[in-house]
Amino acid sequence: MKNAEEDVPVYDDIEAVKFIVKYLANTKKVSVADTKVEYILDVIYEYYEDKGLIEDDTAEEADIDEEDMLLYAKKCIKKDKIDITEDEIMLILEGEYEYGKSICVYN
Repeated sequence: MKNAEEDVPVYDDIEAVKFIVKYLANTKKVSVADTKVEYILDVIYEYYEDKGLIEDDTAEEADIDEEDMLLYAKKCIKKDKIDITEDEIMLILEGEYEYGKSICVYN
């Protein structure tokens, strides 16, 4: 989905969570609770913000270091004492990427 005025893809957090949960269940990889998906999405947004990678309402490309993002997520999880495995993190990140591709955020 894109914002007609600016031709910028619109990222909907609620739809992203639904898409990721469904994507993971459909691929038979894992069943992950919505709360874990929401947490990881929050971590992803924090990562983007901390790294200055994505600004609101822009369509500029950014290079994302997936290994660095995973390390960032693991650090946040340890600090926040969240019960989530590295495999779940990686699957959620994969689902988030697929959601982004579905709305043309990622190529």
